[in-house]
Amino acid sequence: MSGAPVRVGVVGYGYWGPNLVRNLDRLGDAELVAVCDLSQSNLAKVASAYSNVATTSDLDAMLRDHGLDAVVVATSAPSHFAIASKVIAAGKHCFVEKPLTLTSADAESLVRAADEAEVVLMVGHLMEYHSAIGWIRDYIAQGELGDVLYLYMQRLNLGKVRTEENAFWSLAPHDISVILYLLGEAPDRVSASGAAYVTPGVQDTVFANLHFPSGKMANIHVSWLDPHKVRRLTIVGTRKMLVFDDMEATEKIWIYDRGVEPKEALPYGADLQLRFGDINVPWVPMKEPLAIEVQHFLDCCRNGSTPRSDGRDGLRVVRVLEAADESMAAAGAPVATGMEV
Repeated sequence: MSGAPVRVGVVGYGYWGPNLVRNLDRLGDAELVAVCDLSQSNLAKVASAYSNVATTSDLDAMLRDHGLDAVVVATSAPSHFAIASKVIAAGKHCFVEKPLTLTSADAESLVRAADEAEVVLMVGHLMEYHSAIGWIRDYIAQGELGDVLYLYMQRLNLGKVRTEENAFWSLAPHDISVILYLLGEAPDRVSASGAAYVTPGVQDTVFANLHFPSGKMANIHVSWLDPHKVRRLTIVGTRKMLVFDDMEATEKIWIYDRGVEPKEALPYGADLQLRFGDINVPWVPMKEPLAIEVQHFLDCCRNGSTPRSDGRDGLRVVRVLEAADESMAAAGAPVATGMEV
């Protein structure tokens, strides 16, 4: 692609679409050309805020008439597969909000289609573009935590209760994508337990355990029914431990020089000794994750590189989500993910 701005259309101007449109409009690498939505009220909002952007309720017309290079899909999850399939078939680069699809079979189909069409397929795993998560990944890679033993994530709130998807599908894609990104491997099995306290048949509280081939473990707790608003990650390593609290305004990362002294460091026959060292709070400059994510998509459209959160990343997350659903239906029995990497 030449040095001209990437011509982008957006499908969906409901809950998250306005945030994507705002970023596309202000980034110099993008030319926001058109927005498609079935709601005339939403289209009126677009026309009022962005007078130079075309609006339509006809996806086929948007794909056909506006010379688009790329399309951003920000509709509800059940529509992702059908819309993304059309976008890819039209030869456009495609960004899809999380989750990529509602089944791994559909996700695999999109990955194959994008490969065959030689277009970029990227999934909106926003937390992979969070400045703090990038800092933590580098910190792990440098060996500062030692070997990561286990981690756990909490995403809780007394918040919006959905009826078309359970709390794990709604909230956990963020946490699953972060875990896979930080550990650099995919789980081989998942066990999960959930309960539907508010809407029958739709779990609003879920506890899930991910087991990895390396022996690492991860736990995810998500809920719409909790007195606290929590967005927290805890990582336990052989050398140090780390807590990331996204609800903190500035001091988001806390590093604890704590652990158990290895046996080889102790006199023969001595009991294990706990180590309590310093607590450090590193300064990590923060940028808006969505701006970083959108810019990354534009860069990949330009140079054809593979996105950090590409279609295969989206597929891995969907497989974990599916396995959790199967496990909950089987009273928490472990379910294999079928993933080797």
